[in-house]
Amino acid sequence: MTVGRHEDDGRPDRSESFGERLLGGFLDHVHGLSPDGVGPALADAVARMGGREVRILLQDYGQRNLVPLAGEGLEDGDPVPIDGSAAGRCFLTSRAVEVPVADGIRVHAPLLDGRDQAGVLAVTLDAVDDDTRRLLRRLAALAAATLQTKNGYTDLFFRTRRGEPMSVAAEIQWSLLPPLAMTMPRVAVAGVLEPAYDVGGDSFDYALNGDVLHLAMIDAMGHGLDAATMATVAIGAYRHARRTSVELSEIYLFMDRAVAEQFAPDHFVTAQMLRLDTGTGRLQWVNAGHPAPLLIRDHRVKGRLNSPTTLPVGFGGDQPQVSEVALDPGDRILCFTDGLIEEHESGEEEFGEDQLIDWVNQLDRADREVHAVARDLSHTLKRARGEATSDDSTLLLVEWRG
Repeated sequence: MTVGRHEDDGRPDRSESFGERLLGGFLDHVHGLSPDGVGPALADAVARMGGREVRILLQDYGQRNLVPLAGEGLEDGDPVPIDGSAAGRCFLTSRAVEVPVADGIRVHAPLLDGRDQAGVLAVTLDAVDDDTRRLLRRLAALAAATLQTKNGYTDLFFRTRRGEPMSVAAEIQWSLLPPLAMTMPRVAVAGVLEPAYDVGGDSFDYALNGDVLHLAMIDAMGHGLDAATMATVAIGAYRHARRTSVELSEIYLFMDRAVAEQFAPDHFVTAQMLRLDTGTGRLQWVNAGHPAPLLIRDHRVKGRLNSPTTLPVGFGGDQPQVSEVALDPGDRILCFTDGLIEEHESGEEEFGEDQLIDWVNQLDRADREVHAVARDLSHTLKRARGEATSDDSTLLLVEWRG
């Protein structure tokens, strides 16, 4: 007998297996669910496969805790710290983590949508086998995609993830951002914004169009709403120019005109625009008054990507020169704003780029995903600066996987 065919007539077997009924039942109803119905529907699906004590844990904006989503059929409780917990290990590695408990096995499955690590699905089962793992992995992937879809028209998930009051400027900046992490076969990206709940002028953006990864990092002058407004115009102009498929130097000119037309002559935005061919590793970039990115090879800083710079966006600089470098598979590029290295306590020296390089060499290891390295680097640097955040400090880590 051929697997997957009826024995009597040779036609393909289209009968419904348990796994298809489970996933299909969730999928059949998810489109009509309200956002607060996703959790109960997921809990019901888990119960059908013998699971219980279901928790949907979402990453908070500070990337320090996993916060339980409230809902019928979901376990409530205190936030779970990412560092030092089984759920946190699942979150940082993007791999399932199983922990024996008194009444069975506690399984933590990553909620991944394009490798944007939204959080963790935690359930308890009597026992776990390969069939259970496969079903749970697929159910978690379906749940992550559903949460991402529903997030566009609800405040429920935002409120869950918000661990403390957020400024209006920060609300604007977070609404501009793409997912904090993306992992694809040839390229991975991860970014972190600090202070998460009061960021003003820093932002970044990226898009993967075919084989080309486009990235930009900006730092609008000032703080608060003025800086957030300027960042909004700069990112909007960047996206508009990028989507018309113009060259990097022309993207700069378009952003420059947009900022100059909307703000006073003394207002500006420092910026860095990059373009990576994910098929060949060819990296091009334009620097408009920004700190030079760092090239990380074999998990150590090889050097700075120094290049000719042009005036910050808004000052009417000449058409900039595009710089270029060929990456090796596994190379990582670290982009950062000046707040990461210029912070200092009163009367003390600035934190400095040398200290940044030292910490990169300590924290970037071969067995760690870029989103885990970016998060740990940002938090470690903040602690090393004495938790000082008088200016925004943002980093963006990119890996060409070859």
